[in-house]
Amino acid sequence: MSKDYFSHKAHIYEQDNNRVDNVGNIADAIRQQVTLSSQMHLLDFGSGTGLLLERLAPHVKKITAVDISTSMHQQLAEKQDKLPCELAIIQANLEQEDIDGAFDGIISSMTMHHIRDITAMFAKFRQMLLPGGFIAIADLDKEDGSFHTDDTGVCHFGFEHQEIAAAARHVGFTAVKIRNVSIARKPHGDYPVFLLTGQLEQ
Repeated sequence: MSKDYFSHKAHIYEQDNNRVDNVGNIADAIRQQVTLSSQMHLLDFGSGTGLLLERLAPHVKKITAVDISTSMHQQLAEKQDKLPCELAIIQANLEQEDIDGAFDGIISSMTMHHIRDITAMFAKFRQMLLPGGFIAIADLDKEDGSFHTDDTGVCHFGFEHQEIAAAARHVGFTAVKIRNVSIARKPHGDYPVFLLTGQLEQ
């Protein structure tokens, strides 16, 4: 995923109430399943306009937002001064690039289906986390390909739970749990959304 596929819709991205509600459900589930603290530094992978990170910002010290899309980050930058935590914005393609920093946790919403090699991405997450760090990754259940009306940049039509959980365990994450936490509603159907959590040993 190297092109800015969101340039034409970044400015209206948050006008979709179903999308906003879905991310709200994901954020609630993360807060329920992961212990956040005021000293934590999180990485939001595929941060977009910041829908997920702004809901977790009151509970942590700092969030680093990483996304490939310049247009999405332009929307996020407009929120920066209003967030109750520090925010760093980095434009990068983590499939191909490395960034500096070590994080207490990595969060992500609806990004992994754009990643070709999910096992390699989980391995990179592990390298970026501090001992005891966690992942909280939300994405689509396996679907028939109808979720996206345009499949440009889409590498997976969602995931089987066992498949993506196995990829996380394979690279060393423990206490891997996965459960459905939301529904992504589209005019043409409803699509279950899961949250996968896991952690590194201290």
